[in-house]
Amino acid sequence: MDLIARVAKHFEDSAQTKQQAIEQMAAPIAAAIETMTNSLINGGKILACGNGGSAGDAQHFAAELIGRFEAERHELAAIALTTDSSILTAVANDYSFSQIFSKQVRGLGHAGDVLLAISTSGNSANVVEAIKAAHQAEMHVVALTGKGGGQIGEMLRDSDIHLCVPAERTARIQETHLLTIHCLCDGIDALLLGVE
Repeated sequence: MDLIARVAKHFEDSAQTKQQAIEQMAAPIAAAIETMTNSLINGGKILACGNGGSAGDAQHFAAELIGRFEAERHELAAIALTTDSSILTAVANDYSFSQIFSKQVRGLGHAGDVLLAISTSGNSANVVEAIKAAHQAEMHVVALTGKGGGQIGEMLRDSDIHLCVPAERTARIQETHLLTIHCLCDGIDALLLGVE
C-alpha cells in the first residue's frame, strides 16, 4: 500500500470538493453572514447544534464568536447546545435523544435569534426537532448539510438558509463545513468591524 499516495488523494479530493462547492454555496453563505450579523447587532444570539463531528463544529463556531476568530473584537452571543452533559443526559433519559436540542432551543431561543443546525446527512432526528422548535420560536435557521440536504432540506422554509455541500462522502462534507464555519466567522467580523 502506498500511504503517501493515499494521503495525497485525500488532499486532492478535499480541494476538489471545496472548489465544486464555491458556486453553489458562496451566495447562501453570504446571506447567512448577514442574517447572523443582523441578529447579533439587534441583541440576538446564535444557538448551534449537531452530532459527533458536527457537535465539534458547533462548539468550534461558538468558541470563535465568544473568543475571537482572527481579529480582536467584543464577545458575540453564541451557545453550542452540545456541551452541557447534565442537560443532554437528563433530556435523553427522561424524554428521548431526539429532544436534546429542541428542549434547549425552546428554553433559550427567542424570535430573531439564529439556529445553526449542522447535519452531514440532513437526517439527524435531534437536529430536525431543533429546527421545528426554532420555527415555533420564530428564529432564523441556517442549516449546514450535505448529501442533498435530506429531511432537513425538505423542511426548511423560504426564510431559512440552506448551506448544502454538494458531496456524498461524510469526510469531505465535514471538511467543507469547517471551511464554511470559518467563512461565517470571518464575514461576521468583517461586517461588525467594517473590514473591506
